[in-house]
Amino acid sequence: MSFVLGTAGHVDHGKSVLIEALTGIDPDRLREEKERGLTIDLGFAWLKLPSGREVGIVDVPGHEHFINNMLAGVGSIDVALLIVAGDEGVMPQTREHLAILDLLQVDKGIVVVTKKDLVDEELLDLVELEVGEVLAGTTLAQAPVVAVSALTGDGLPQLVSTIDRVLDSAAPKKDVGRPRLPVDRVFTMAGFGTVVTGTLIDGSLSQGQEVEIVPSGPRTRVRGLQSHKRKLDTASPGTRVAANLAGVSTDALQRGQVVTTPGWLAPSRAFDVRLRLLPSAPRPLPHNATVTFHHQAAEVLGKMRLLETDKLEPGQTTWAQFLLDRPIAATKDDRFIIRSPQETLGGGTIVSVRAKRHRRHRPEVIERLAAREEGSAEQVVHTIVQEEQPVEMEKLLRLSSLPRAQIEEAVRSLVPQKQVVVLGDMGLLFSAQGWQRLADAAVQAVRRYHQQFPLRQGPPKEELRGKLKIPTKHFAHALEQLLRDGTLVEAGPLIHVPDYKPQATPQQQAALDDFLQRLEANPYMPNLDPLPEADLVNLLIEQGKVVKLSDDVVLLASAYQGMVGEVVAHMKSRGKTTVAEVRDLLHTSRKYALALMEHLDARRVTRRVGDERVLR
Repeated sequence: MSFVLGTAGHVDHGKSVLIEALTGIDPDRLREEKERGLTIDLGFAWLKLPSGREVGIVDVPGHEHFINNMLAGVGSIDVALLIVAGDEGVMPQTREHLAILDLLQVDKGIVVVTKKDLVDEELLDLVELEVGEVLAGTTLAQAPVVAVSALTGDGLPQLVSTIDRVLDSAAPKKDVGRPRLPVDRVFTMAGFGTVVTGTLIDGSLSQGQEVEIVPSGPRTRVRGLQSHKRKLDTASPGTRVAANLAGVSTDALQRGQVVTTPGWLAPSRAFDVRLRLLPSAPRPLPHNATVTFHHQAAEVLGKMRLLETDKLEPGQTTWAQFLLDRPIAATKDDRFIIRSPQETLGGGTIVSVRAKRHRRHRPEVIERLAAREEGSAEQVVHTIVQEEQPVEMEKLLRLSSLPRAQIEEAVRSLVPQKQVVVLGDMGLLFSAQGWQRLADAAVQAVRRYHQQFPLRQGPPKEELRGKLKIPTKHFAHALEQLLRDGTLVEAGPLIHVPDYKPQATPQQQAALDDFLQRLEANPYMPNLDPLPEADLVNLLIEQGKVVKLSDDVVLLASAYQGMVGEVVAHMKSRGKTTVAEVRDLLHTSRKYALALMEHLDARRVTRRVGDERVLR
C-alpha cells in the first residue's frame, strides 16, 4: 500500500525545515523560495519508515497569499501533519488549514509542535492545550500531538514512529480500475521530455499505457513512471507519481488537468453538491454568489445556486449546484473547497457531475440528491438511471463512481424488483417508468401508422427505429424487449400492435371483390385493367389470396401454384423450356408467361440459359 503525507500550518512554523530534517530532502525547489526562506509552491519529498513503508510527502506553503497552492497539494493526502510553532501557537493559517483538512475529510493526522528547543515545558503544555481546543469537533480531534525540534533532532524519532502507527489504521486507497492522476506540476526534464506529477487515485497506471489528458488535452502514452526517483513498471493508487508523457508539449498541459485512461472521464462545468459553509465564514452566502471552486489541483471561478434556501448561513449545510466558468475533470464523491479572494468559505462533496439544472425549493429534487449521496448502490443506480435514462453502462460507471462489479450486482438486484429494464448484456438501462414511456411511444407511433395506412400490416421495423430516441446500436435489443413484453407483434420485416388486422372500407372491399372475380374468371390470363391501388393489392398479398409476379401482373394464389406445378413438371420431363413453350403449355399470353418465368428466376427455382430456362 502507498500513502502520502501532507503538511499544513501557518507561515514560518517550520514545515519545510521539519521535512528536510526528517528526509534529508529540501522541499523548497524554487530559487525565490530559497532566497526568501519562504515556501511559495508545493514541495515534495519521501520518507522510509521503520516498518519498511515508504511514504510520499507534499509540503505546502503556509502564507495566506499562497493558499491556492496549498489547496492544490492536499486533495489526495492520507495523513496530515499539522505544524504549530511552539513559540507562537495557533495562528490564522493554522485555523484555515485545519478547516480545509476538515472539509476534505482528512481524518488521519498528527499535530507536530515545532521549535521545541525555543520554549520551556510549561509553554509547550499551553500550546498543546490550545491545539486540543482548536481540533475539537473536527476530523482531526483525536490526532496525537508530538513536540519536536528540527534543529536538534529532539522528538523526531517519536514523530517517525507515530507516523508509522497512524498509518497502521489508514485505509488503502480505493481501486475502481479507473486511474486518475491530478496534475499538480508540469515540467520538462532533459533527455526525457514532458513530465507531470501528482498523487495517483482510483486505479493503476503502467508504462506504455495509452492515456488522455482531461479536460482539453491530447491522447498520449506513458513513456515512463517514477516514484521517489525510482522507475516503476506500474504505479498503484496512493502513489506520488512522476509520469513521462510521449509527444506532448508542456504548453498543452497545466496544473488541474487529470491524466487518465481514455474514453470514460468527461469534463463538466455543472455539479450537484452537498455544501457546508464554515462557522467562521464572515457572512451568509446568497443564492447565485460567485466563488472560487477548488477541486484537487484545479481552481476555477463558479456560480453557486442554492436549491433549498435563498442564503446559506455560517455553519449550515445545504444542497447546491455549481456552474463553473470552465470544465474540470471530477467524479462523484470527490471533495471540493470554495473560497472568496480573502478566505476559505466552505466545501463539501460532489454528488453528481454534468448535472442538469434543477428547479429550486423542490422536495423531490432534494430526495433524489440525498439518494445519490447516501443511498445504497441500488439506490444510487436507480436514481441515476431515473435522471439520465436511457443510460449506457459506461456512463453509469462514470456518474456513480462505483466499481463495475458493484454496479452490475445492483442492476441484477433491481431487475427482478421491476425497478429497471436492461437491454442486451448490460448495454442500455431504463427505469421501469422510463421503459413504459418508451413502450407507450412505440405503440403510439405504430398506431399512427395504422391510422395513416389502414390497409397495411404495419410499419417496417426500421421506420420505428427513427421514432424512438435511443442509440441506433441498441434498437434491436429494444425491439426484442417490446416483442417479448407483447407490446408489439412481429410480422416478417413489419411490426404491428397486438390484434391489429388491416381493414378495408366498404368501397375498398367492393373494389377487392371485383378484382378477385376478374382473377377467378380467367385464372391464367386474367383481366388486370385496372389494377386496384397498391395498398389493396398488398392487403391481398398479406392475406395470402394473390401473388404479385411483377408491377403489372397479379394472380390468384391458387392459380399461381397451379402454373408453377405444371411448369416444373414440364421441365422435369423435358429438362428445359422457353417462354413460348410455357405460354402454350398454360394457354396464356407471353406477358403472363414471361412474368411467371422471371419470377421463378428471382426465386431461384429456375435459371435462364440464353433463351431457355432450366431447373436449379
